[in-house]
Amino acid sequence: MRIQSPSLSELHAFAEAARLGSYTLAAEQLSVTQGAISRAIARLEEHLGCPLFERQGRRNVLTAAGQQYLDAVAPALFTIESATTSLRRRPNGQQLCLSVPPTLFSQWLIPRLPDFSARHPGMVLRFAPYRRDDPLTSAQIDAWVRIGAAPWPEPLHADYLVGQDLVPICRPQDLEGEHGIRTPEDLRRRPLLAHTNYPDNWARWFQAMGDNRPCPAPAADFELVTQLVQGVMAGLGVAVVQRCLIAQDLATGRVVVPVQRPFRIERGYFLCWPAQRPAHPALEDFRRWVLEQAAADSLA
Repeated sequence: MRIQSPSLSELHAFAEAARLGSYTLAAEQLSVTQGAISRAIARLEEHLGCPLFERQGRRNVLTAAGQQYLDAVAPALFTIESATTSLRRRPNGQQLCLSVPPTLFSQWLIPRLPDFSARHPGMVLRFAPYRRDDPLTSAQIDAWVRIGAAPWPEPLHADYLVGQDLVPICRPQDLEGEHGIRTPEDLRRRPLLAHTNYPDNWARWFQAMGDNRPCPAPAADFELVTQLVQGVMAGLGVAVVQRCLIAQDLATGRVVVPVQRPFRIERGYFLCWPAQRPAHPALEDFRRWVLEQAAADSLA
């Protein structure tokens, strides 16, 4: 069988450039030249047959295809790095297999995982493919992060992590000028972009702001949060999303929150595992760590 996957050097160049939004910063992180990063990504784009980045000002921003590819390959890249580091440090390290939704994995969990690896150098984290209809019973998976609302079915233990905070987002330039966005009413006048699976998010947000009028029909809807954010950055309109899924976009200034009024929903991401399973020391270590990260995120 002919191997279809690209080289690890190309994948690492792609992942670092995506994380940092810059070929130059990715080169510094990987101790190579900027030209090496550029060539690696060019080879990867040629191999895949589609552009993975587009230039926006000084930044290299993922295309929709690039974000989709990052969500798919990032768990595997981290598993390889984790397993290699652990084997070099301690041959008999503990292992933990997790299943995490791709967007939360790439946008919220991956930036925090180096801290976990530093605290638990002998542990190998493996990431199983995400399946939306997974019954959460597989013996090969130790725990799952899934979106839902309490209470969860009794056979499952579930700890809330993040995701209940909804915020509106727009481009930085949408705040400027006489008609810049400053109030909920200003948002109502803009094209509203919606999530296909949660079409009532805008209506609920406006109601929480004290506006009970019928919500305008969305100008477009998207199945993935990453596509929704791309639509905002492209100037198609404004969106309301879970804050935890846009932390990197906010930090880099690709999007901004124009109206800073807190609004929480009952739906969020939970760490789940079958309650009847025997104690798993590695899972306990991960649980303590991820709850600490979630608490720090909530304070921020």
